[in-house]
Amino acid sequence: MTSIIKINPETPEPERIGEAVAILKGGGVIGFPTETFYGLGADARNEAAIDKIFGVKGRDFSNPILVVVGEPGQVDLFAQDIPDQARVLMKRFWPGPVTLLFRASTAVSPRLTAGSGKIGIRLTSHPVARELARRLGGPLTATSANLSGAPECSTAMEVFSQLEGRIDGIVDGGPTPGGKGSTIVDTTDSPARVLREGVIPAALIRDSLAKI
Repeated sequence: MTSIIKINPETPEPERIGEAVAILKGGGVIGFPTETFYGLGADARNEAAIDKIFGVKGRDFSNPILVVVGEPGQVDLFAQDIPDQARVLMKRFWPGPVTLLFRASTAVSPRLTAGSGKIGIRLTSHPVARELARRLGGPLTATSANLSGAPECSTAMEVFSQLEGRIDGIVDGGPTPGGKGSTIVDTTDSPARVLREGVIPAALIRDSLAKI
């Protein structure tokens, strides 16, 4: 059974966050709002929970899964190092819809990297997602909350219609912006490369890097 946890998207109630975090700490999977679409969340340090994400989506293990963090210090849990060009982008675009690829630390499950040795991390700007990661105490998976090949979801009810019975809960923070996903930048390359243009235009990324 998939429970619905209603929450204020601007000032999330601590007890509601606590309900969702209890599911995560128990190895469960939840849908939750982000600054783009609804994400599919599991404790990114829990291998069994990560495997559930792939099962829920019907996703191939060859596809990596990005994570969101609730505060900058959580990046160090998963990133082997933070290049100067990454720090520039973090300062300008975080918190916000820019996912940066770092060299993964030994703490990162190969399931998340798909064997690439790189992990995508974003400091989310959505109050609910940030509080979830903060209270969890570590990175939270944030692949889109949908079946593989199906449309991405911008409301809790859309998530419910696709994933009812497949996930443990949905944190309903109202509609998300939808539209485009996060912009993905590989900071392990020099210069950094935009792998996917999303909400933040690639030109803004390049402009920021040109000033280093």
